[in-house]
Amino acid sequence: VQLQASGGGLVQPGGSLRLSCTASGIIFSIHPMGWYRQAPGKQRELVAAIAIGGNTNYADSVKGRFTISRDNAKNTIFLQMGSLKPEDTAVYYCNLPPSYNIYPWGQGTQVTVSS
Repeated sequence: VQLQASGGGLVQPGGSLRLSCTASGIIFSIHPMGWYRQAPGKQRELVAAIAIGGNTNYADSVKGRFTISRDNAKNTIFLQMGSLKPEDTAVYYCNLPPSYNIYPWGQGTQVTVSS
């Protein structure tokens, strides 16, 4: 199984980014998926999740600013991030939600919010 996240970069506060994560080696359409992030010195946290049917959940810290979506035909999930804040700076990963047997972590994609 490979989970490849991409789309990160340097953005100013208030800006937007769209992350993508493509999965290979799994039957993607039958898996709920999530976006996680890990900031320096902090534990990895789940920020958004999307169920098989498309229901979504968000951490309070990103609610109203981030939107998770999925394209089963492309084995890909997305994270549209808006109104970015410096505290959103982290490496972002995708995987199954924590209540499932998560797969090995991919490399993630770095998001840096700074002026």
